[in-house]
Amino acid sequence: MALNLQTFKTRTLTAAIFVVVMLTGLLWNSWSFFILFSIIHFGCWIEYQKLIGKIDPDYAKITPLHKYGVMLAGWCVLLYFANDTVSLFGLRLHEIGWWLGLLFVFVLPIIEILFAGNLQLKNIGYSALGLLYISLSWGLMIDLRHPESFNFLNTSVDFGRFPPMLLIGSIWINDTMAYIVGSLIGKRPLSPISPKKTWEGTIGGALLAIIVVTLLWIWIIDPAEWWHATFIALIASVTGTFGDLLESKLKRMAQVKDSGSIMPGHGGFLDRFDSLLIATPFVWLYFTLIN
Repeated sequence: MALNLQTFKTRTLTAAIFVVVMLTGLLWNSWSFFILFSIIHFGCWIEYQKLIGKIDPDYAKITPLHKYGVMLAGWCVLLYFANDTVSLFGLRLHEIGWWLGLLFVFVLPIIEILFAGNLQLKNIGYSALGLLYISLSWGLMIDLRHPESFNFLNTSVDFGRFPPMLLIGSIWINDTMAYIVGSLIGKRPLSPISPKKTWEGTIGGALLAIIVVTLLWIWIIDPAEWWHATFIALIASVTGTFGDLLESKLKRMAQVKDSGSIMPGHGGFLDRFDSLLIATPFVWLYFTLIN
């Protein structure tokens, strides 16, 4: 297939901007991290609601109060998981998220009953699934930013940036290497949901992610306990692949190619973060169990 130079330039520029924005948000400080994933949170929600609305037209008719109220309720989950270093006018975001969350729990059902002409439990179910799929995942990502995530290493160094970076790095390496390996030697399709994915690419991507992340752990963090990196990369690679397949299934059901168009040549928020949405709770659980 001939190379489309304009398309290549568009994808390259978009990818460069994406990497700069992501690294700035991830590495600057706790506030930049929180703001970055707040933006991603709302972007994912907008696309999720559009996809579900195409799958089930009844969901496209939900009231604006339902539509935006559930997004804000989900954002309260991120506020709740923010640590003590993130505060606003002396109030910790954790406390704000807790009280706002309680408010939404009581107010949203009442508003839905009063303003929805025909209350449909399935629409509430779709929104509840969105809270689990999107808001809980990004809330746990915020929680991973805590320095306490590395308490099991018995070190006083602030390792707060490393858990998210290890997780995101594992996903990026796995996705990139799976594409390259699959393009070179891939023959057996992984799933009918995503015909371009192959077993060879999936296994190759996971192995290379494990090797690279383990070596980085040995070099930067703790050579004595390198197996933690191996498990993190393995968990991220396997669950991330399921996340990719899940979003592909949603797009197929909605009969769309991309979840959105915020990133020209790369699709939308869900297209970029589908693997991370599913991998985050499992990696968070690993850190929780070993701490």
